[in-house]
Amino acid sequence: MGALNIANVRKAYGPVEILKGIDIEIDAGEFLILVGPSGCGKSTLLSMIAGLDVPTSGSIHIGERDVTYLPPKDRDIAMVFQSYALYPNMNVAQNIAFGLEMRKVPKAERDAAVQRVAKMLQIERLLDRKPGQLSGGQRQRVAMGRALARDPKLFLFDEPLSNLDAKLRVEMRAEIKLLHQRTKVTTVYVTHDQVEAMTLGDRIAVMKEGVVQQFATPDDIYARPATKFVAEFIGSPAMNMLTVQRHGSAVSVRGIDLPVTDEQQVALARATCAEVIYGLRPEALSFADSGLPGSLKMIEPTGPETYATVETGVGDLTVRVPGYLRSHVGDAVHLQWKPSDSHLFDATTEMRLA
Repeated sequence: MGALNIANVRKAYGPVEILKGIDIEIDAGEFLILVGPSGCGKSTLLSMIAGLDVPTSGSIHIGERDVTYLPPKDRDIAMVFQSYALYPNMNVAQNIAFGLEMRKVPKAERDAAVQRVAKMLQIERLLDRKPGQLSGGQRQRVAMGRALARDPKLFLFDEPLSNLDAKLRVEMRAEIKLLHQRTKVTTVYVTHDQVEAMTLGDRIAVMKEGVVQQFATPDDIYARPATKFVAEFIGSPAMNMLTVQRHGSAVSVRGIDLPVTDEQQVALARATCAEVIYGLRPEALSFADSGLPGSLKMIEPTGPETYATVETGVGDLTVRVPGYLRSHVGDAVHLQWKPSDSHLFDATTEMRLA
């Protein structure tokens, strides 16, 4: 059994089922991301791992122990909340040591743990300050330090960066990644931010409406999304999606045939759906001298890259190109892509074909 095993966990509040049979297992030292839109059930699942709520059915094991109905204090976990949850009347050192003090850890050990954690998080000079004297990033470091001082079996993070500005989020994301590389503690991290999910996770569980749509590595999820939802949710800008007609082992839209691979032809021949979703990531498209004709509808420079919306005979397509695009709205262009860069989904079930 892995470091964390979630087996057929369901949660219902009256007639409303929030979690619909969650199965996840991770090994010791892994960094698991639970990602999805608001209301998908990711925070509810984290609460049950933490012991703040109990499943309607199913089981949760941490290591070999069944903790499904154990209180939080008996689970050997440490949790970092979105709101930091620091005691305003205590200084930084006291906040970090509080959990150890509650467990009757001797003062000398507590002091040593505070110094170790403060050095790791580079907050040694802040130990005498109160939370009200700290910035948002510093408070988040203190909240992480309180968890680190525990040396737990499992770290739980509940959207810890949501209250920070964009620049600080990037910095703290790097801090958390480095922290995990140093400590190798098994970690479960909840976020709605797909950039956090892709950059931090060893494996990602993409959730929608209480169901895990895909549980895989970041590379697998990006390269071979299991459903149309995963394909649209992971990646920025979002994947282009075209609803096309299936004709045996071929697909077309508005009379234009779209290229597919040999593997996709086999999958199309076996499919029963009349319509297929044809997906293309923006970076898979490139401007060329020939190919699908279109007209530049909108240009969005971001500095290192440019997003361009191209109006074509098959619909509007978003293209991501490096650097600055030296073209103008209204210019005639052509788009090309490799068949192997396309993704096919059943239009009815929204499941991946091939």
